[in-house]
Amino acid sequence: MAIQPVWFITAASSGFGQAIALSALRRGHKVIATARSTSRIQDLAAAGAHTLAFDVTSPLATIEGVAKQVFAEHGRVDYLINAAGYILEGSIEEVTPQEVYDSFNTNVFGAMNTVRAFLPHMRAQPLADNGVRGVIATFGSLGSWRGSAGFGVYSMTKWCCSALGEALAEELEPFQIKATVVEPGYFRTGFLNPGTRVSAAARIDAYEDEKTPTGRARRALVKTDGNQLGDVVKGAEVVVDMLSGTGVASGKALPVRVMLGSDTERTVRGKIADTVEILDEWREVIRSTDHASN
Repeated sequence: MAIQPVWFITAASSGFGQAIALSALRRGHKVIATARSTSRIQDLAAAGAHTLAFDVTSPLATIEGVAKQVFAEHGRVDYLINAAGYILEGSIEEVTPQEVYDSFNTNVFGAMNTVRAFLPHMRAQPLADNGVRGVIATFGSLGSWRGSAGFGVYSMTKWCCSALGEALAEELEPFQIKATVVEPGYFRTGFLNPGTRVSAAARIDAYEDEKTPTGRARRALVKTDGNQLGDVVKGAEVVVDMLSGTGVASGKALPVRVMLGSDTERTVRGKIADTVEILDEWREVIRSTDHASN
């Protein structure tokens, strides 16, 4: 008998979390959709998802208890999706240590602790029909590739998420568990809505000037909201295809990075070109620091 794939999705109340949940449900998979309050995911419950109140910033022991409960009730988790995260708007000088910690606590530590809590159970579960024991996807961003004025802390957290995904891919290969990082560009979700994004409480006038990179970035963010290039429904379909090895990913190995959006492509290619230029210009200096015997 075929094993019904089971998805555990954080931050399923909106954006990619919600869209991935709906895509998986349409394919006949079991979805455990989570949000801080189940009142925010009643639409997914109506669509057939199992819903659960879950806060990624909870203590590790609490998250471990949730994982134990999930496996006791559902038997397995084939796809663990870390979709929780938010953008902190503010220059490096403006943000407070607490604001930075809160951002890392949700975007990085929450994802890491969720993985730590679920991994012992995933390593112990039987192989699925596709010969894989499980798949873990953590959300990075276009921001994983380039630090941006005015959103430096967000870029920092997303670089961490991409490193987390890469490290997991290497560490978990012996256990037949795959890991990747999803790096979307700007998608038309509520992510940039004024009520969703978080701004540093302090504001320094010097950074407000539109002639500064930070000032320009703040104005661009307002213009971008509601006009993003990416279609989240299309993006979610690609993510589910990629993680399950079906559709557009049929017959292909899961890459360590799932990049989405033409804006992400432009950013990544630009970053690579800039990096190669630096390497070429400073090649001799870079190499000069090796021991002579080597």
